Amino acid sequence: MGIFQSKKKVKVAVVGLDNSGKSTILNQLKPDRATINEVTPTVGFSTEEFEHGRCTFQAWDFSGQSRYRELWQHYYAESKGIIFVVDSTDAIRMCVAKDELNHVLRSPDTVGKPILFFSNKTDRPDSLAAVKVWEALGLDDIADRPLQIQPSDALRGTGLREGVDWLSRHIA
Repeated sequence: MGIFQSKKKVKVAVVGLDNSGKSTILNQLKPDRATINEVTPTVGFSTEEFEHGRCTFQAWDFSGQSRYRELWQHYYAESKGIIFVVDSTDAIRMCVAKDELNHVLRSPDTVGKPILFFSNKTDRPDSLAAVKVWEALGLDDIADRPLQIQPSDALRGTGLREGVDWLSRHIA
């Protein structure tokens, strides 16, 4: 392998309900990240880029607000994988997250593509364990693609590298 070999460019869709931590996770993964005190909600979507291993990830960071969720499906065809962020402290809306996941899974453009789930905000005492998030989302019922759930704390960056390690290994 040559020293100047370019990194593989990989597009990923970053989805999940509003306030789950999608933008905060991407801010942590970016090389030029500033200190994160407060992240404003994403309107529509934004794009971010970060490098990890042999990949340069181009991430579409989508708003999780209900009026923008229809946008997600238009970007799956170009995506090599999906990052689905779940607020592990939001047990009340876990069924809404599961419904949105089912929309993702029904899209023909996501078939076979790996999905990395960040079970975010695990630093909080009211957070659900990753196994409980797995159960709430019904992930045992999904057998047609690689899946991984990674506990994370986006504010401190805990668990993010491990999750992206997994995703970069499973992207075709």
